[in-house]
Amino acid sequence: MSKMVYLHATLCETLRLFPPVPFMERTPVHDDTLPCGHRTNNKMMVIISSYAMGRMASIWGEDCHEFKPERWINDDGGIKHEPPHKFYVFNTGQRVCLGKDFAFNVMKATAMAIINKYDVKMVENHIVKPKLSTILQMEHGLMVTLGKRCN
Repeated sequence: MSKMVYLHATLCETLRLFPPVPFMERTPVHDDTLPCGHRTNNKMMVIISSYAMGRMASIWGEDCHEFKPERWINDDGGIKHEPPHKFYVFNTGQRVCLGKDFAFNVMKATAMAIINKYDVKMVENHIVKPKLSTILQMEHGLMVTLGKRCN
């Protein structure tokens, strides 16, 4: 599975635009100043929106709203590793997800099983709209048609 670079890049791009946990909260351990200039203290909560960060031109470039798995592939054809504070889906620092590699392997195995057996097509005119929630869900689901793939 480690050689499936484009699949890995596609999963990263999907997670960038649709992170499972769209925001996280943190409490500063001491007074600090955020990059925007706001002062913080240990009595306030700072909310970090990985959903918004995945759509910021200042982080991902002017094409930040486009689905482009190629942004995750380096010139040598391998995976371009972005720092966790940029790609915040698996957290960063002391709270980085220990199961990140396992999660990617499960996602790849699941995608491979589906792609190998089925022809998947999105239902035309289906509205894909996120529902405001602690865990990112689609308001109307993701409607697709499945056809058995001939092997």
